[in-house]
Amino acid sequence: MRTYDWIVVGAGITGAALAYELVKQGFSVLLLERHDTLQGATRFGYGGIAYWSGTSGLTRQLCAEGIVLHHTLSEELGADTEFRELDLVLTIAADEDPKAIARSYAHFAIPPKLVSVAEACELEPLLNPNAIAGAMTVKHGHISTTATATAYTQAFTRLGGILQIDEVKALLRGEALHVTGVVGVQDTYHSANVAVCAGALSRSLLKAAGIPVRLYFTHAELIETPPAELQLRSLVMPANTKRFQLEAEASTVALDNLWDQPGNEPMPPILDAGAIQLLDGSLRIGQMSRVLTDPNAPIDAVASETVMRTNVGAVLPALVDLPGRWHHCLIAFSHDRLPLVGAIPNLEGIHLFSGFSNPLAIVPTLARRFASKATGQNDELIDQLSPDRFK
Repeated sequence: MRTYDWIVVGAGITGAALAYELVKQGFSVLLLERHDTLQGATRFGYGGIAYWSGTSGLTRQLCAEGIVLHHTLSEELGADTEFRELDLVLTIAADEDPKAIARSYAHFAIPPKLVSVAEACELEPLLNPNAIAGAMTVKHGHISTTATATAYTQAFTRLGGILQIDEVKALLRGEALHVTGVVGVQDTYHSANVAVCAGALSRSLLKAAGIPVRLYFTHAELIETPPAELQLRSLVMPANTKRFQLEAEASTVALDNLWDQPGNEPMPPILDAGAIQLLDGSLRIGQMSRVLTDPNAPIDAVASETVMRTNVGAVLPALVDLPGRWHHCLIAFSHDRLPLVGAIPNLEGIHLFSGFSNPLAIVPTLARRFASKATGQNDELIDQLSPDRFK
């Protein structure tokens, strides 16, 4: 029976990054992933790196460290993450006040610049000038989430890490307060430490083990197109983004009892109409976000696709009739837009690395800091993200 120093559950971009950083520190690491081909948020992510969006000392430092890492990550990992910088165009609806929107961005580390309708259309010629009152713009990082996760995983295995395809069904308990591994469909795996990086499914895995965490999830919907001849120059999103408000309102203590039962919808759905074109020419168009407490809740894909096409088409008319397929994934979040990172209190051997609302800007640096802390180094930034901070 082999016992690893660490088992990392989930090989999406968060788990792959953490597993790589842990094995780089000399730990023996088993990375468990239930799918042969990645699914979920890593598969369908837009790939944006909002390194400009820090609003506190903590998030500004993490974002600053993260963008520095992204610039050299392809070279370090020995594979192309498709990193680039492009213009982010945050559209201001025709009935909104551009100056008021601009003021709402003043507290960011790099505040986006307010531009006129004409300037916005110069940045992004596919915009419908009649649908907007102006826009905010700032340079924005971008990667391929699947390419980056693959690059991390390949580098991880080159360093001696073990990747196993198996679905984790339960945590393995030794003494009552000690987690000693995980139980999969195919086998039981033993370790000194377990890091749960399973995104939205982290909540149900921990709940089944009697471990409550304030981790929640939305059902995110988008349309993915094949490579298209048209060129979308920028990442287009609404300036008045609704997703973060939805997350805050759906994760209050008063609603926690609803999250423990399937079939509930604590808040109505929202739509942040936007689009990105990847380097291969394909586009991702969306995004609808639903708060449904059942991770397997049915969704009317036809109705959702119609709503997304109509709303995105109002801003970017050239995209409205592009052939494409509706897709759906789960996105984990916490109540305060900060991830849950670190040891779960009152237990030994179990850690959480999930709930990233702004993942790509901060995952690389937090994975590196987490692994360093695992060697015994102090890290006050990691301590601020502890899963017990809401008590």
